[in-house]
Amino acid sequence: MTQTPDTPEGATREGAPQDAVPAVAPDDVAAIAAQLGRVPRGLRAVAHRCACGLPDVVETAPRLEDGSPFPTLFYLTCPRAASAIGTLEADGVMKEQTARLAEDPELAAAYQRAHEDYIARRDAIEVLEGFPSAGGMPDRVKCLHVLVGHSLAAGPGVNPLGDEALAMLPEWWRKGPCVCVPTADGAEGCDK
Repeated sequence: MTQTPDTPEGATREGAPQDAVPAVAPDDVAAIAAQLGRVPRGLRAVAHRCACGLPDVVETAPRLEDGSPFPTLFYLTCPRAASAIGTLEADGVMKEQTARLAEDPELAAAYQRAHEDYIARRDAIEVLEGFPSAGGMPDRVKCLHVLVGHSLAAGPGVNPLGDEALAMLPEWWRKGPCVCVPTADGAEGCDK
């Protein structure tokens, strides 16, 4: 059984209380920008930190700076995790999970609760009237990246299909940081 990213020493969830959004540290913004290959949009907080110490999931605002709706509250930023999740998607995991939702009422009910959790967390920041949660919730699986991001940010037991996909992933953090960024003192942020 593969150890999940929640369990390695050093992995943390950092979800800030919805009414108190701390400024994201400049080193974290630089790491996230390096991971994404662009400046992050709508960044509110680091929602989960990889065992290597870098952010791997961020919390984004329900609306971008220009006012555009952005319903993806938890955004996966680690390119290694994203690549591994892409492999699961290419292997048909989303199709299989969606089929199981139609056949398993308990799974469907748990996934409905995950959808409600996602919406409640996003609505606590700003209500996006008429917008779905994300990732295909509550009736299908459209994006494992979103479901895994939700699982990492909210913790185990909240999103059953995100937890399931997370358990299928290889230990992407074992090679160390996915990107190297200079720290505030000018030193390199990893030993690549």
